[in-house]
Amino acid sequence: MDHKKVASQIIAAVGKDNFAGAAHCATRLRLVLKDEGKIDQKALDNNDDVKGTFKTNGQYQIIIGPGDVNNVYDELVQQANIKPATTEELKELAQADKKFNPIMAFIKMLSDIFVPIIPALVAGGLLMALNNFLVSEGLFGPKSIVEMSPAVKGISDMIQLMSAAPFIFMPILVGISAAKRFGANQYLGAALAMIMVSPNLLPGKTWDILGLAVSQNNYYYQVIPVIAAIYILSILEKWFHKKLPSAVDFTFTPLLSLMITGFLTFVIVGPIMRLMSDGITNGIVWIYKTLGFIGTGIFGLFYSPIVLTGLHQSFPAIETQLITAFTQNHTGYGDFIFVVASMANVAQGAATFGIFALTKNKKMKGLSSSATVSALLGITEPALFGVNLKYRFPFFCALIGSGVASVFAGAFHVIAVSLGSAGFLGFLSINAKSIPMYLLCEVISFAVAFALTFVYGKRNANKIAGIEGSSETEIAPEAGVTVEQPATSLKDEVLAAPVSGQAQSLTAVNDQVFSSKLMGNGAAVKPNDNTIYAPISGMITVAYETKHAYGIQSDNGTEVLLHLGIDTVELKGQYFESQVTQGQHVNKGDVLGTFDRQQISAAGYDTTVIMAVTNTAQFADVQRIQASEVNHGDKLVAVTK
Repeated sequence: MDHKKVASQIIAAVGKDNFAGAAHCATRLRLVLKDEGKIDQKALDNNDDVKGTFKTNGQYQIIIGPGDVNNVYDELVQQANIKPATTEELKELAQADKKFNPIMAFIKMLSDIFVPIIPALVAGGLLMALNNFLVSEGLFGPKSIVEMSPAVKGISDMIQLMSAAPFIFMPILVGISAAKRFGANQYLGAALAMIMVSPNLLPGKTWDILGLAVSQNNYYYQVIPVIAAIYILSILEKWFHKKLPSAVDFTFTPLLSLMITGFLTFVIVGPIMRLMSDGITNGIVWIYKTLGFIGTGIFGLFYSPIVLTGLHQSFPAIETQLITAFTQNHTGYGDFIFVVASMANVAQGAATFGIFALTKNKKMKGLSSSATVSALLGITEPALFGVNLKYRFPFFCALIGSGVASVFAGAFHVIAVSLGSAGFLGFLSINAKSIPMYLLCEVISFAVAFALTFVYGKRNANKIAGIEGSSETEIAPEAGVTVEQPATSLKDEVLAAPVSGQAQSLTAVNDQVFSSKLMGNGAAVKPNDNTIYAPISGMITVAYETKHAYGIQSDNGTEVLLHLGIDTVELKGQYFESQVTQGQHVNKGDVLGTFDRQQISAAGYDTTVIMAVTNTAQFADVQRIQASEVNHGDKLVAVTK
């Protein structure tokens, strides 16, 4: 790569006087721009050395790749006369330039609180769906399975107990997560939530407190009242920590924080927030009842754009209320948001499959095939960012497919009774009697989106790079470290797990560059150990000063990027130790370095270790070896020539 040339091309596309700040991490340039409307996006998209671009948190990020990004950055700051900045300084600059939006701030807060507890809600929801199969009449005959086989009633009752628990005591889960988000003690947060769902509370009864009648309301299934209470708790706890002498701080800060917050919760905060929470849910239900299938159609049309903004992260808070209303109060609404989300996800997957059927480019075929499967299972980031938004027209074809399918879903009142995977497997979460219509709507969504994408792509093939032309057309993202090609030809290879922990797909990583596989295919590990080992034998091509990432080129030609955590470059090497240097040869299983995952997590960073094969396009196949728990050295990724 000609780093000087690439830097000048980026400056020309962005505008020399358009830079407010610039930094870089292990794979991408991070820019804060004065006016993003001045960007020549087409020029960047057509640049073979630019692997992709996206906007996030006030930053415009350009993916270059490990080993090259630092050199391009050096040329960029020199040619554009930009003052070098760290990623942390750039983050502060982006936030300063960003106009405060209380709605977006509230949505981000809900996202931060709900994302960690979603697994518990999904587990409870799927258990609820399983019990739904057992007790629903008309699904396998005029009677339910429990009525036809009374022997399974005990199993059904046990499943019902397990499924209800995460929702009944959801305030405790929210309390723990919210306390972490607001910087309060998580155990105090849990204690306050336990108080709010105590079985000793007697709704309809009151306490007489100095002549003030205070209702003994419980807050089962509630979200917003708990979040508000924990926020107050965090403020009081921090204030007492500052004001009380250290000799009494340990004892009286928890006591006073919990007692005062508890009193305020039952007297003022809880009742007001409960009214607000019920008002939001009732308002959405009113729109659903009033507009009917037209409303669901409009929602389906705009759901994917909502995903791009991140607004969808606030939906679980509303969905849990809708599910509760249906399963506990039998008001007959249910979760229609989940149904629309499923239609949108399947449509995006179908559009991506349309590109798979059209493209002659081998790299795009590989990316679009894996992205299709991911979207059909409910994870759309690879399809959205890796394929559909790149070509643009598939994205809009998918919106039409989603809108049409959502109209049918609304017309036939298809609803979910639990959270789950918003895709083809979503039928497990659907009200049993609606499952056939749900599956039909999914087929409609897929068929419309695929047909529109394929027909448009065929008719305009000559205008679309990578669809018409040779199979070597370079349209898919590619990344590689800047090293000489190995003297030996590429060979099949198995990459070992670089750390012990829970293995997962790259699509589950909370970073769209890696989850969309723009840096290549591979795997990720949620670590339970603090030592990083070499997954292959080869040369260290990149060893960053921040010690959060390594590039390795194996003796067999495989190029691997190890990235320790998400956005951990901002820690500037704190909590990391490296034992290797650039140019050093290592053997498979050698220790590369260590990191303190507890301290990194406490600092607010995701500690997921990412392993990406950055020259994926040079191989016939790069696949994660299916495993859940791995020890370092276990087989994790297979590379096939």
